[in-house]
Amino acid sequence: MPELIEPTVRLHEAWIESRDEWGRGVHQPGAGLRPDDDVDSAAGFATWVARLRREADTSIPAAEGLVHCTYRWIVDGDRLLGTIALRHTLNDFLLEAGGHIGYGIRPSERGRGLATFALGEIQAEARKLGLDRLMISCDVSNPASARVIERHGGILEDIRETPLGTTKRYWVAL
Repeated sequence: MPELIEPTVRLHEAWIESRDEWGRGVHQPGAGLRPDDDVDSAAGFATWVARLRREADTSIPAAEGLVHCTYRWIVDGDRLLGTIALRHTLNDFLLEAGGHIGYGIRPSERGRGLATFALGEIQAEARKLGLDRLMISCDVSNPASARVIERHGGILEDIRETPLGTTKRYWVAL
């Protein structure tokens, strides 16, 4: 049975297995992974996990150009199935293209309803933050993601060219 959990160093091996399935250097939406992050070594992985947890802490100022973000891993036991991120606010870039939510399901686990599950679960955390609606975007070439958003009541605002490509922008009322 899948569940959302906070990032944890306990799942280092599972993270590497999932990352290798995506492919090294491949962008994993919702993971919070940046090009300079060292996730291969135990120490580097621990540093990365600590950063992910710190980014949710509103008592610490967000890094310049970024917003506070809550990361969750979609797991079944000790198997990492995907990731989801909830951005607490929208800056100009996120309002135009990125949205409040980013999620990614590892290739071998797609088509099982995991993104739909995770998006439903993360909405409770959004409500706790006082959000009453979420902007969620997806690439026009990703109809599966559009269906996930629409299943949660996403109303298409527009389709536009953004720094991320041609993007569908939806609003989901909470």
